[in-house]
Amino acid sequence: MQSGTCTKAIFNGRKGSGCCLANFCHPLIPFIITFAAVKKKKQPIILQDITVQDYAAEGKSLAKVDGKVIFIENTVPGDVVDIQLGKNKKDWAEAWPLRFKTYSQERVDPFCRHFGVCGGCQWQMLPYEKQLLYKQKQVSDNLSRIGKIALPAMLPIVGADETRHYRNKVEYTFSSKRFIPMEEFKQLKAAGLPVIQDGGFAGFHAKGMFDKIVEIDTCHLQHEPTNQIRKAIAAFCLENNYPFYDAKTHEGWLRNMMVRIATTGEWMVNIMLGNDNRKMREALLDKVLELFPQITSLLYTINPKFNDSIYDLTPVAYHGKGYIIEQLEDFQFKISPKSFFQTNTKQAEKLYSITRDFAELDGTQNVYDLYCGTGSIGIFVSKQAKKIVGVEAIAEAIADAKENAALNNINHASFFAGDVIDVCNDGFFAAHEKPDVVITDPPRAGMHEKLVKKLIEIAAPTVVYVSCNPATQARDLALLDEKYTVEKIQPVDMFPHTHHIENVVQLKLKK
Repeated sequence: MQSGTCTKAIFNGRKGSGCCLANFCHPLIPFIITFAAVKKKKQPIILQDITVQDYAAEGKSLAKVDGKVIFIENTVPGDVVDIQLGKNKKDWAEAWPLRFKTYSQERVDPFCRHFGVCGGCQWQMLPYEKQLLYKQKQVSDNLSRIGKIALPAMLPIVGADETRHYRNKVEYTFSSKRFIPMEEFKQLKAAGLPVIQDGGFAGFHAKGMFDKIVEIDTCHLQHEPTNQIRKAIAAFCLENNYPFYDAKTHEGWLRNMMVRIATTGEWMVNIMLGNDNRKMREALLDKVLELFPQITSLLYTINPKFNDSIYDLTPVAYHGKGYIIEQLEDFQFKISPKSFFQTNTKQAEKLYSITRDFAELDGTQNVYDLYCGTGSIGIFVSKQAKKIVGVEAIAEAIADAKENAALNNINHASFFAGDVIDVCNDGFFAAHEKPDVVITDPPRAGMHEKLVKKLIEIAAPTVVYVSCNPATQARDLALLDEKYTVEKIQPVDMFPHTHHIENVVQLKLKK
């Protein structure tokens, strides 16, 4: 074979029949192999003694070095750190701390032993007052820098009265693989002990890992007996050699658990299993009921899929009615295992109350509740509205919305399933009357541009925009600026110790 043919095969990544690559007989082979082996690895850029200056967004802080903005993970303003750059552009870079030289005086001791490993509650090292300050700043920065529109003075952020045990819904994962934090790994190696990650564990997914979990002793997000239930299920399955799920091999039985608690005192537990072994299932569920008689609805869901989502599965009620009743003010809401409901009930009541105030209803308005979910906002404002029209893409949520309206004897509310941009066309507005007030509560991606254009065309006198992502909200407000002015801005903290923030904006049609 001619030498040129073989070399071409190497550089093109092919091994044709008769190519001498397999036998390393070509004279250029040693040179190519050596060249590839000695190719220098790009050296990491490390900067020392960097003072973290401010909070940025999405849980990151920032520093400025020679005019370049550097976004740094897991730090707070006032920290002095050595950092390693990751993504590195001309005007900005991302980095993570290698070592802390001095800690900020703003820091406090985290109350959870799993802080920094679990991946949740990223701001426990900050006093709650500082968390609120930075969240308010996040909203202000996003609306001014992205929106670039005229804005009124922002109302002070509404904080939470309870900063622990505030979640009404928590989802746990059971796994045969445990994430081992670096410090524990080093200690085990230094002591000559085996590093064991196989077995049966209960907790939360490790950040960025689909197949390993952080084993949790006590989570402070939900009232007891949530931790006791999780531990009891794990212990029972270990004692009886029931296999925990392995996400990588797709083997095992015990997968996930969702716990929901209502202010009415009702408890729901839904246990997700990899297959339906009736003997094992009934033994586990009977044990759970024996140990925790306060559970009012115990369900199980068989999930043979490769992902953990249950929205295309059917939960089965083993004990109780299969749902719980939650209450906001004097409104009741039926919550089933697949229902969406704000996970902080007490803060949801504040959020919805602000939304209702911003809508300025007097009983004569036709209100559209877009991205309505289970109808909670529309129902909450219904007493002051002439009519409620709700639209939501998820059909199961609309079914819940209709049941919730009936549960509260609300006869002037209608709910429709379908994508908002498809449903809200000229014919729909003609059939249900044009809105006097539009309340929109879109997902993190914000409103579709087609919907924004339709709202501009419809020109309702008042729009109330509830957002869980001030950045996409700012983008949408810039589009709405064609016909609307922002009159009021009210941030609400739904999730203490995290960087997440809700924001309510009132818009009025320009005169």
